[in-house]
Amino acid sequence: MKAIMVVGTTSNAGKSLLTTAICRILSRRGWRVAPFKGQNMALNAYVTANGGEMGYAQAVQAWAAGVVPWVEMNPILLKPQGDMTSQVIMKGKPVGKVTAAEYYEQYFDLGWRSIEESLQHLKTEFDLLICEGAGSPAEINLKHRDLTNMRVAKYLNASTILVVDIDRGGAFAHIVGTLELLEPDERALIKGIVINKFRGQRSLLESGIRWVEERTGIPVIGVIPYLEIVFPSEDSLDLLERKSHKQGSDLNIAVIRLPRISNFTDFDPLESEPSVSVKYLSPKQDLGHPDAVIIPGTKTTIADLLIMQKSGMAEAIQHYAASGGTVLGICGGYQILGQMIADPEGIEGQAGRFQGLGLLPLKTVITGQKIARQRQVTSNFPQLGLPVTGFEIHQGRSRTEIPPNDNQGYQALFDDPNLGLVDGCQSVWGTYLHGIFDNGPWRRAWLNRLRQQRGLKSLPTGVANYREQRENLLDSLANEVERHLDLSTFLS
Repeated sequence: MKAIMVVGTTSNAGKSLLTTAICRILSRRGWRVAPFKGQNMALNAYVTANGGEMGYAQAVQAWAAGVVPWVEMNPILLKPQGDMTSQVIMKGKPVGKVTAAEYYEQYFDLGWRSIEESLQHLKTEFDLLICEGAGSPAEINLKHRDLTNMRVAKYLNASTILVVDIDRGGAFAHIVGTLELLEPDERALIKGIVINKFRGQRSLLESGIRWVEERTGIPVIGVIPYLEIVFPSEDSLDLLERKSHKQGSDLNIAVIRLPRISNFTDFDPLESEPSVSVKYLSPKQDLGHPDAVIIPGTKTTIADLLIMQKSGMAEAIQHYAASGGTVLGICGGYQILGQMIADPEGIEGQAGRFQGLGLLPLKTVITGQKIARQRQVTSNFPQLGLPVTGFEIHQGRSRTEIPPNDNQGYQALFDDPNLGLVDGCQSVWGTYLHGIFDNGPWRRAWLNRLRQQRGLKSLPTGVANYREQRENLLDSLANEVERHLDLSTFLS
């Protein structure tokens, strides 16, 4: 099987972006390609059609390649829980919770077998794999337990691209240092260097390119400019770099940047709306007076709830809702909006019963069995009868307990009453459905409620779902990268 590997000198060098672009570029040239990342550590996950979890970035790469996401494209997903442990997802299913040392002892051999099996499965269906590494391939203290970088490249005999972020400085030292720390058989696989996030005139870089090619004997096959593209992120640190204000925006929406925020890719469709400005707020920041507040998904619902309460953000949201402000909770955020969350077995790390924000009549119990599935439902609000698709990933089981003398008029958000609630004023919303904003008509209907409160004209609701915008984004990314990247030696 033919394979191309993309590794980086550092984290955030641009591996995911380059892998995605190559998938689209080669798919358009007629190759039957698939992405692959042996092991990913991320809290942004996607659920496949058969109910398996995988990294969201690899799902995007599959869409870029024009194929359906399979868990074999990301056989190991580690989801950090905040207590020095991670949940281990293997071939789409949770298999345990471990520390880093325990993972190496208990899952390293099993993990490599899972990677081998996945590669063999992909080999039967695809002509070419575009593989992505993680972090740096030259972390000498970690190489003995690295399942993601050069171990995979050597197994596949993959022609490998080394990508470096020049925007952060020290790019040439990063290139030379990384190559120096690789073993000779690993270094021999590096067939090209890509300089990413370049600002300025290319001519000013030429002397540096000539030097690094002479010094290493490896050609620089691309210099990619700094791209102003909102691209699905794996790391919540990327949220700190996003612009919090958009010129000409009508609506300002605050998303609480919880310490273990998960699936914040839910909000990419909102950020794509020209009239909407999305700002990510730490629980310690002032809430202000946004047009809506969203409490997102979280890997550790109870721990993040306690941080919200300690920081004062929980009380601020309660006051905001009491004054008529719109609040939406998704997945863990939905649980936080409820009356109570219980974790009798300490699955998230802290056993006990904890009081929620009390904005929805919901009680949740954290259980060991995870729900992971795609969903197709019909909305009751904000517009009746809209088809909505998305997916669930949660370990909590929630039940609605509407008070006997209910004067809030709580109603089911969808035709499945277990999937979400809204109060009678349609100011407090909650749902387990990730990807809710991907549904263009539903997103616009929800935004129009906010616009009406501001006396603004409604937006058209007959718009395409976000997947069409994502396709345009992937094409734009591929077009720009293809202009600056020479893959000819990798395809001969």
